[in-house]
Amino acid sequence: MSGVDAVVLGDVAATEAVGRALADVVRAGDVIALFGDLGAGKTTLSRGLLAGLGLEGEAPSPTFAIVQPYAPPDVRLPVAHVDLYRIDAPEDAAELGLDDYREDGVLLVEWPERMGADAWGDALRLFLVATPDGARRLTAERPPSWEQRWPPRST
Repeated sequence: MSGVDAVVLGDVAATEAVGRALADVVRAGDVIALFGDLGAGKTTLSRGLLAGLGLEGEAPSPTFAIVQPYAPPDVRLPVAHVDLYRIDAPEDAAELGLDDYREDGVLLVEWPERMGADAWGDALRLFLVATPDGARRLTAERPPSWEQRWPPRST
């Protein structure tokens, strides 16, 4: 990874705001990998990104569907929101065709570690950890393709 950044997110609104900020810089072909325990905020951040891309209403968690696709006109850029929690081994996900979503859209993956350590080496990796006071600590590992895009720069 090229760069690592960390920030504390005080509440749900701050976590959603990170997702909205990602929506401003995400582009077709990107993978955003979300790591964290149950309840860490992965789906909340995902909902912020989807809202930032134009989705109206609340996005469902893809836990049971595994892959929840979104396409224009509901969002400005196709997104496959993926939850791999119920995947036991990388080969179990092969039939999902996840990389196909990258051709013209974004792959937003919760529980990416289920695919193995080498999956999506070019992904923006976001790690969410709950803190004792109820906040979230977000650590971002940026590959070179994200260096100029994340984190957002203040003007």
